[in-house]
Amino acid sequence: MQLVTNSNILIVGLGLMGGSYARALHRVGFHVNAIAHKQEDIDYAIQEGFIDKGAAFPDPELIGSAELIIFALYPHVFKEWIAANQQHFRPGTLLTDVTGVKRCIVYDIQDMLRDDVEYISAHPMAGREVLGVRNSDDRIFRAANYIVVPTERNTPEAIETCKSLGRVMGFARITELTPEKHDEMIAFVSQLTHCIAVALMTCNDADHIGTYTGDSFRDLTRIANINEDMWTELFLDNIDALIHQMDLFSAEFGRLRWMLASRDVDGMKEMMRKSTARRIALDQGK
Repeated sequence: MQLVTNSNILIVGLGLMGGSYARALHRVGFHVNAIAHKQEDIDYAIQEGFIDKGAAFPDPELIGSAELIIFALYPHVFKEWIAANQQHFRPGTLLTDVTGVKRCIVYDIQDMLRDDVEYISAHPMAGREVLGVRNSDDRIFRAANYIVVPTERNTPEAIETCKSLGRVMGFARITELTPEKHDEMIAFVSQLTHCIAVALMTCNDADHIGTYTGDSFRDLTRIANINEDMWTELFLDNIDALIHQMDLFSAEFGRLRWMLASRDVDGMKEMMRKSTARRIALDQGK
């Protein structure tokens, strides 16, 4: 399909990310409907004016009228939803998602999907440390990265439509990765960082830390305010890649500890210089 402003878009899952997608797409003129778990979330989104219609159940009419369907669901729920409701898709419907892991879902969904619809996966690298549609905010997409995750079964047209979706929502950089490379990189840049933040918050039981912490501790632990259900599922769905990255981090942290214990000043300074150079490159978008 070609993404034009009169396209009929359906968002399935109206939480933080689904709501933020709805805000971004409705703001630039798309017709946006939604299916959510709770009627109160649908009512809120209609009242706030960023969806046109909605239902708290898999409404065949809403599903069948959609040209593009965006899934903002947990991985296992996503697969279950497709299996139970794909009979309502109109021929030619394009599906995409926001899911944080890919190998465990992309191939399964492409295998189960009808031949007359197409699924092209994507991952918006944006979020907040709060939950729910009431905390949705499409400003989180500004200056953020958007990863398109095609397979050999995707058409060039679907890939380009998915990239166009990222552009119209305001993402700064749009890239492509295979499902395997995506999960490898996400294990490092996202899942490992959440593991570190959680471990940092739980490794010391000191009371009243808020009265004497500085910005460095707050910055490092910002993502420790975590959705335990979602992130546990994501960790387990990418367990091999995540454990590999945790082992690499443990080895490097151990090397720094050894340098400190042995008073290896030159070694510590060299490690810090390497860290600084890589951080500067990151800030420059490299």
